[in-house]
Amino acid sequence: MKFVQLLFCSLFLGPLSYGQEVDKAAVKKAVEGFFEAFHRQDSLAMKAFVAEEAFLQTTTRDKEGKTQFKSQAMEKLYESIVSIPKGIEFEEKLTSWNIQIDRTMANAWVGYEFWYNGNFSHCGINSIQMVNFDGNWKIVYLIDTRGSAGCLEE
Repeated sequence: MKFVQLLFCSLFLGPLSYGQEVDKAAVKKAVEGFFEAFHRQDSLAMKAFVAEEAFLQTTTRDKEGKTQFKSQAMEKLYESIVSIPKGIEFEEKLTSWNIQIDRTMANAWVGYEFWYNGNFSHCGINSIQMVNFDGNWKIVYLIDTRGSAGCLEE
């Protein structure tokens, strides 16, 4: 009887978990593609990974410890990235991943460190909501946290 149960699980549940891993890899690849374009300051390439209706938000704490919350159109992000002078070095290092998927929706919870001209600036989490548009995972919502406390601790 246990053999039959094991065979059932292998035949019917195995492909489901494989499909989930394939989708997680595709979500990760889309997020990485977005940030590769970000680092190249290529707004057209960034847009390839973002749905037209997408928006961006940030939350942080000010010097007094009060929560700050800001919304920004994705167009403003594109404009700010391409306007960075060529001599400026910046890198958003993606440090950890947790991807959850249900049907056509995914969330990528991605830790990051932001480096500016070789110096650590801040760290946080990117929570990236994505939708699978007929086989293409696109960002529909990105919210991030920003801070510097406890970032580089092991």
